[in-house]
Amino acid sequence: MAKRTGEGLKRHEKVVAAVDLPGVPAGTAGKVELVNGFRWIRYRVGFENGADIGSLDRSQLARPDEWAAR
Repeated sequence: MAKRTGEGLKRHEKVVAAVDLPGVPAGTAGKVELVNGFRWIRYRVGFENGADIGSLDRSQLARPDEWAAR
């Protein structure tokens, strides 16, 4: 199986909410606290506004440079 590169996020990586999440508006910065899963990789992120949300999909998160490119 070919290894995908550049898609997954790493623990402690800075991210931005790419969509509105419960208690977190799109564009809010945060930091990946946990990466979990085999087939479906999900993330737990602590956001700057104090929200701590788990089971986030990669499509709900963006790297800061990806967010700026939007």
